[in-house]
Amino acid sequence: MFIREKIAAEAGRCVLCAEPLCSTVCPREIDTGRIIRALNFENIMGAARALGDKSCEGCEAPCEGVCRRADMDYPVHIQSLMNNLREAAQELKVPDKQVDLSIDFCGVRCENPFFLSSSVVGSGYEMIAKAFRMGWAGVSVKTISKLDIREVSPRFSVLKKEGRSFVGFKNLEQLSTCEYEENLDMIRRLKQDFPSKVIIASIMGRNVMDWSQIAHDVEEAGADIIECNFSCPQMVGDKLGSEIGIDPSLVWMYTRAVRRGTGLPILAKMTPNITAMEVPAVAAIESGAQGIAAINTIKSIMNIDLDSFASEPNIHGKCTVGGYSGKAVKPIALRFISDIHKNEILKDYPVSGMGGIETWRDAAEFLAMGCENIQITTAVMEYGYRIIDDLKEGLSDYLAANGMHSVAELVGKALPDVVSAEDLERDTIEYPKFNPGECIGCGRCYLSCYDGGHQAIVMNEKGKAQMNPKKCVGCQLCRLVCPAGAITVGKRVPKQLTR
Repeated sequence: MFIREKIAAEAGRCVLCAEPLCSTVCPREIDTGRIIRALNFENIMGAARALGDKSCEGCEAPCEGVCRRADMDYPVHIQSLMNNLREAAQELKVPDKQVDLSIDFCGVRCENPFFLSSSVVGSGYEMIAKAFRMGWAGVSVKTISKLDIREVSPRFSVLKKEGRSFVGFKNLEQLSTCEYEENLDMIRRLKQDFPSKVIIASIMGRNVMDWSQIAHDVEEAGADIIECNFSCPQMVGDKLGSEIGIDPSLVWMYTRAVRRGTGLPILAKMTPNITAMEVPAVAAIESGAQGIAAINTIKSIMNIDLDSFASEPNIHGKCTVGGYSGKAVKPIALRFISDIHKNEILKDYPVSGMGGIETWRDAAEFLAMGCENIQITTAVMEYGYRIIDDLKEGLSDYLAANGMHSVAELVGKALPDVVSAEDLERDTIEYPKFNPGECIGCGRCYLSCYDGGHQAIVMNEKGKAQMNPKKCVGCQLCRLVCPAGAITVGKRVPKQLTR
């Protein structure tokens, strides 16, 4: 009972050390640090595979004695966590073989769909080389320009919730601070040292001549694809960043300029700070782009200090609008990507998706929504390049478990089921199912239903939640707030039978 919940809750207490001491002291050579990291990134099959037939029974648990979490409160209960994983693994069908994750994107072969997005995580040779060695298939390098970039300090802020280090992230980063020739040399070295990896050169110009010249130069340096940064919310001024992305005429003009400068595939990176992204996206395609990258960060203000009234990041008491990213933006990104694929002109063009991707499951959702390539920044900034292990293993296991033999088979599978609101079925009710044996009697569902719903739940004489079907409208808010997973999806019945 609650095994999955116990595993997730206890694994979530791990601070995910860079060098886990728990692994080094295990007398049975269980790589506990790696296993717990896999659990944190929803890769339970990978965790079960790493544990194998090893057991913690009878061990004195020296791993817990060196757990750094103890310096904060108390150590992660590693022994019970491993025991619970063994129990849960008995119900898993862990694939023996993993799926080849290679996929073509814009005519370029990629060893897997996972790329670093254009940001600080891809801003220098040593950083990118490390990521390539660890298994990332490609990078969109931090945007190359001829502009004078001077960054502020500090430039990051986070939004926290319920023990998570953050669910939302704000940044004031601009473009690459490296010299222009230094960036070109970086591309040359990367292509020479890692010929099988894919290099996307993100670029931004001040004018038509700039866009054309930079495109020409990065192609000569060895880039495989060019990404036009039409969307950086931190670049302010005439015809820069997201000011381009909201103006179809500018998108058309600068995409055309890039096409004159290069024969490489062109991606137009679009801004979400607009109602209809597909309008400028069409302008990009019609002027020479081969694909779309979406989304960039969302303009935001966050964390106002109610003593000083300064918002974060606080720069000498001042702040400004910055780009919002992280897990919280995933639903917004998926909506924009769906809009792109529902557009008659854009529907068959490749999309590189980004925005809130942390786990293989997040990535799979973007692929199912029609993306053929995935770009990630914020999760790397929080957890490091090492997340690639669980991204690849988790996605491969999912594909294998569902009878798919390639990433391409997943692409677009969710699109047919995204329909207009008027096309949704409205003549039935799907009731929630209450499982009293798993109910802990906390009353969370009762509170939410009474104060935010339809007063369809009561607490019975045994202290358990009970539904009144005559009042229930099937909104299933109760299921979403239940902390114990004791409410599941029930039967769907015609509305006339509920009267």
